[in-house]
Amino acid sequence: MAASYAVSRVLRRGSSFFFQKRFESTMASLTKDEILILLRPPFSNWSNIIRDAEKVVGYPTSFMNLRCLLSDEFANLALYLRKLVGSNHLVMQTAKNVLYGDSKNLQPWGLIILLLSKSIKTTVPRTKKSEEQTRVLAELTEMIRTGHLIHRGIVNVPFTKRSKDTESAIFGNKIAILLGDYLLVTANAMLANLRNSDVSYIISTALKDLSEGEFFGERDEQNMPLPGKPKRATDDLEITFDTTSIAVDDVLGKPRKEWTARSVFNGVSLLGRGCQSAMVLDKHNREIQNYAYHFGCHVGLAWQAATELQKLTSDSKEQFCLASAPVLFALDGNPDLYKIIDQAKNDVKDVDYEDLKFNILKTDAVDKTKMLYEDHAKKATAYIDSIGQNESVDMIKKLINTF
Repeated sequence: MAASYAVSRVLRRGSSFFFQKRFESTMASLTKDEILILLRPPFSNWSNIIRDAEKVVGYPTSFMNLRCLLSDEFANLALYLRKLVGSNHLVMQTAKNVLYGDSKNLQPWGLIILLLSKSIKTTVPRTKKSEEQTRVLAELTEMIRTGHLIHRGIVNVPFTKRSKDTESAIFGNKIAILLGDYLLVTANAMLANLRNSDVSYIISTALKDLSEGEFFGERDEQNMPLPGKPKRATDDLEITFDTTSIAVDDVLGKPRKEWTARSVFNGVSLLGRGCQSAMVLDKHNREIQNYAYHFGCHVGLAWQAATELQKLTSDSKEQFCLASAPVLFALDGNPDLYKIIDQAKNDVKDVDYEDLKFNILKTDAVDKTKMLYEDHAKKATAYIDSIGQNESVDMIKKLINTF
């Protein structure tokens, strides 16, 4: 019995090795455009699904930040923002992504929090006050995420290089700081008004993770992330969402571990903590609260993998993140690619992205990223399936499994 099992494993390995070599040979003979057409993910009607989910919630969550955006303080900041229109400052690119983004940017975190809260039955009937508190929680989670994205649009201008040519960049930095701070301060005020110490503590841990994420691993002079040097590892599948136990040296260079750690620190933790906080407001027990945190993290990771996959396989000439899953998997399969990145450590803009993209598409990195998406989508779906069947659960499953 054991012998036949060992033989079957060897045969499967041999078959896998054969098909991998055949795949690599086929990919090597294709042009870049042919590879892109072959690997491009199917188009999804994401916006329609968002609208259907909003009908379940009862109002358009796409405009959750409208209360903040229509305030007098924000209107004054918007006047200054107009001065940057037409510039290439990162804060303008961020603003365009937030306002006009497609499925790569319209990740409805607040909507997921509201649907999750609606899907789980409570022992105590929900009141208008508790529903309003959950709505405020969803809004402030979106504000924190947006404020963090805007802060990441700050451009580093060394003092020795400042001149008239850099005035636009320096002015843009001031606006990015003011806009981001305004959103974060408003979100914190809303958090305080909930008057729930447990929720305040939970969300503050997510803010801590966002801050630590900006110092995770190597960075270029613009604080853009650089991937860890590839390491051969056998423990790459053992991942954790407990950010207090993540050791930088233990995860860098191991594609799945590094990607998970970076993603959790850079925002996935916020979605998880938002889901957890919704359970606190609904007075669920600790077990369900932890369940909600892990559910939120798996949803965030599934969306992150899908986003990175779309960015790499699209026809866009935009730069992609060098610490994204496809890049990390490609480096693991072909460590020689690290030389392309190593030559541009001072500024990621110096990387030849066209050449790097072409080399990544010749590896199995795209397939592994697809598997990563499917793995987290399956785990998130398993969590939500255990709740039961209702309209909110169905919409959550659609949101998870569409990109």
